[in-house]
Amino acid sequence: MASTATASGKAAKKPITRRAAAAAAADFESSPSTAAQSPVDSPRHSASSTSLSSMSELDDIKPASADDFGKLIDLNGNEFKVPDYTIKDIRDAIPKHCFERSAIRSLSYVARDFVCLAVTFTLFHNFNTSEYVPNTAARGVLWAAYSVLQGLFGTGLWVLAHECGHGAFSPSKTINDFVGWVLHSLLLVPYFSWQMSHSKHHKSTGNIERDMVFVPRTRDEHASKIGRLTHELSELTEETPIATLINVVAQQLFGWPMYLITNVTGHNYHEKQREGRGVGKVNGWFTGVNHFNPSSPLYENRDAILVIYSDIGLALVGTGLYFLIQKFGFANIALWYFIPYLWVNHWLVAITYLQHTDPTLPHYHSEEWNFVRGAAATIDREFGFVGRHLLHGIIETHVLHHYVSTIPFYNADEATEAIKPVMGVHYRSDVRGGPIGFLKAIWSSARSCQWVEPSEGATDKGKNVLFYRNHNGIGTQPATLSK
Repeated sequence: MASTATASGKAAKKPITRRAAAAAAADFESSPSTAAQSPVDSPRHSASSTSLSSMSELDDIKPASADDFGKLIDLNGNEFKVPDYTIKDIRDAIPKHCFERSAIRSLSYVARDFVCLAVTFTLFHNFNTSEYVPNTAARGVLWAAYSVLQGLFGTGLWVLAHECGHGAFSPSKTINDFVGWVLHSLLLVPYFSWQMSHSKHHKSTGNIERDMVFVPRTRDEHASKIGRLTHELSELTEETPIATLINVVAQQLFGWPMYLITNVTGHNYHEKQREGRGVGKVNGWFTGVNHFNPSSPLYENRDAILVIYSDIGLALVGTGLYFLIQKFGFANIALWYFIPYLWVNHWLVAITYLQHTDPTLPHYHSEEWNFVRGAAATIDREFGFVGRHLLHGIIETHVLHHYVSTIPFYNADEATEAIKPVMGVHYRSDVRGGPIGFLKAIWSSARSCQWVEPSEGATDKGKNVLFYRNHNGIGTQPATLSK
């Protein structure tokens, strides 16, 4: 399943002390979340970048011996070794022209996606009528096809706004933030609020204590959620397929708004927010932990005004939708906008879930996490023409994106090929079955990736490296714990 490449020779690494690493981490954490620009992310520097690829100092720490970790086994039964290359190795392998960003080229994709939306709406609105399609059932099928198409085009615009948030859209911060704010607001996404939390996700991908999205439950947390003791998980019978199906449907329908409103799947360690914003706060309804509250512990005090700007964008779009409903009726606006909006939500959740959930992927406690290890805890997949063209390659080049997020999507394929020899066995992709395989992976991942725990053969540092396990009898079995 994991694709492999010949590992390149490693550049000499100058070890730094753990004290120096800790100091660097502190500086890194205190950097403004809206302008976390790496001085070497791109030949042309821009404060609009939210790439956290500047962690090379931390990643140049001398690699620990394999003996320090013991035997690490992923869910598929493969032995795992922690990555031993550096972010400098990654950057040096990427051709310089891959870093170049063009506002004109990026705006042309925005225009293309809007044209697709407009043409699709015009065709269906004018011709999917009783005059041209007398059969009511046939009209219903065609409107369903309309919602799928508009959902894909809308997701494409969402991806372009995501490019804006990373500074990959253009070298101009003003263009990036204006275009991103407009596009995301039209899709009911709080642009700056999500940009900032997403930046923190890039800073801490794969870190159990600090990651911001799709943080898997630990064994203890999973046991608590299903009302069992930790040691009982290895003895449970499998989860019924109907229960898995209900969970998947709920995730695909409500996962995105629930994340924005309640921070579901995000970390729940808000007490550690250094300004005291997280005292007494937990994820959930009406707790203040969300993407709309200027006082949310997801942000720092200096970020409050940006959260307000995001809310203003949503208020403007909400007002526009209200007047459209008054003019055309709720049924029409639901058909034209809200049902395609649900498809956008579905694709966002499916894409991000499968980028970070796979039987081969590790997660780390903070003691053994670093930026290179976290970025390698992602996976590329394949969605054919739709993925590479309508969705702008966000599915196929996600690993590269986590290493250098300022590379524009139209250069990401070339950059991905360039880093494969450096990553070697640590580059992961699952391209089996193309688009159908991608959709099947939603189900298989839900069945197999229920919680994370250390490998039974882990020792010392290895106990801080976690892998997926389940009680459905799939893959490597959970560790048997004493009562």
